[in-house]
Amino acid sequence: MEWLIEPFELAFQQRALVGGSLAAVALALVGTWVVIRGMTFLGDALVHGVIPGIALAVLLDFNLLLGAALAALVMLLGINLVHRQTTFSEDTGIGLLFVGMLGLGVIIISRTDSYSGSLTGILFGDALGVTSSDIAVLAVVAATTLVVSGLLFRSFLVLSFNEQKAELLGLRPKLAHGALLALITLTIIGSFQTVGTLLVFGLLVGPPATAALLVQRVPAIMGLAALIGVFSVAAGLIISFHADTSGSATMAVVPIVLFFLVLTGQSIVASTRRSAAPPA
Repeated sequence: MEWLIEPFELAFQQRALVGGSLAAVALALVGTWVVIRGMTFLGDALVHGVIPGIALAVLLDFNLLLGAALAALVMLLGINLVHRQTTFSEDTGIGLLFVGMLGLGVIIISRTDSYSGSLTGILFGDALGVTSSDIAVLAVVAATTLVVSGLLFRSFLVLSFNEQKAELLGLRPKLAHGALLALITLTIIGSFQTVGTLLVFGLLVGPPATAALLVQRVPAIMGLAALIGVFSVAAGLIISFHADTSGSATMAVVPIVLFFLVLTGQSIVASTRRSAAPPA
């Protein structure tokens, strides 16, 4: 028991646990829609797309969240422009801007004196450096995500399975899609300082994907994904404390490991049942 409690005797570890848990809950809620709607590639692109804005904020010394928000807006407008002005699929615009925004971010951050340190912080975060103000921001993000997900649940649900039906029911699918993109962007921006822009993707997709293997109803997926996310944060901090590894990276890897453990377990159970079933 001491092995589990010892890491959280330190104040910065406690802040990391609270901040990481808030981020995990917000990411689990929007990540459920990302997984259900097959928007994983777009989610990954948005995670990378905020990097130039953060890098510019570091270089010009203004608010990081504002920089990330501006970069995300440019990313979404660029994807929409490519999709509307060409015959290419949306994935083409996502792929182009994915690489372009990531490269631009590295170019901008390379202009700073502390290039390596700044790049590492942006990409991989600093879970152990979470402050009280970071927790306040994450609390607002988590609360906003919860409220919007509840208010627009029906619109998001119908949109996820049948966009034409959403249109017929008067649910305004384009508006719902825009609101969902804004919510995904908000959670990414609010969480990057805790787990980093690259590693936030692990908590965005890992817990919902794992939950979807175990339960089917969307509310159940959301609830279980949130629990898996919080567990991943706590387990990641405990493991990183004792193994002397990166807290942010360990938190992001835990849900991925859980996903493959569940998938492997289900495969073994299915194989055992087939073997035990009497021949037809």
